[in-house]
Amino acid sequence: MLKIVISGCNGRMGRAVTAMTQDDPDLEIAAGFDINAVKYSYFPVYADPMEYQGAADAIIDFSSPAALDSLLPYAVRRGIPLVLATTGYNAGQQYQVERASEKIPVFQTGNLSLGVNLLVELVRRAAAVLGSGFDIEIVERHHNKKTDAPSGTALMLAKAASDSRSDIGEYVYDRHSAAQARKRSEIGISSVRGGSIIGDHEVIFAGADEVLELHHHAASREIFAAGAIKAVKFIASRKECGLYSMKHLLSSI
Repeated sequence: MLKIVISGCNGRMGRAVTAMTQDDPDLEIAAGFDINAVKYSYFPVYADPMEYQGAADAIIDFSSPAALDSLLPYAVRRGIPLVLATTGYNAGQQYQVERASEKIPVFQTGNLSLGVNLLVELVRRAAAVLGSGFDIEIVERHHNKKTDAPSGTALMLAKAASDSRSDIGEYVYDRHSAAQARKRSEIGISSVRGGSIIGDHEVIFAGADEVLELHHHAASREIFAAGAIKAVKFIASRKECGLYSMKHLLSSI
């Protein structure tokens, strides 16, 4: 049985993963980390990761970018594999993640849904096949409590498209500031925040006489929790340090 620690255990996704873990005979929650250190009945919760020195086979993080500064050194110091499902890291934090992956196995993704990661592959293929005759626009929608924009998933989708076409790569987030025609090199990314939307992502390929739309709708957080459990089992079994992603997980299934 794997002993796991959930960072951000009292948040929306932390609670979803906690609930799903209870039904998995292969996993046991050893502890939780959260700035709101409200304890569960069956595992302790700590505001500071350094307070927990018990056994752990892996840590999964659904907290916030601000938590990385304490979580990453803790995982490295203790040699615990880490799943990072938080988005919105700045360039300096991402550099620290990459450095940490030289010392421990780190799994990082902008989205743990299998469907979204299939969408990424479809976008990569569509961009290559449709070519320069199609403009690409991405629209992402999330609940009104999400703080980072655009979403990590939107950036994953944009990168998939730009990796497949050498003529694009300029991300445009705000069109009202420039009164000019759209450049061929652009990928437009629009963010919507409202209500309780769990997560919608739409990729539009707009040509002269036809439009292709690829769309993923998340109906519940359980899809991300299920992906998180797959990821934590995957990273706990890695013997080599490195930066892993959903691509590695999917290839292992």
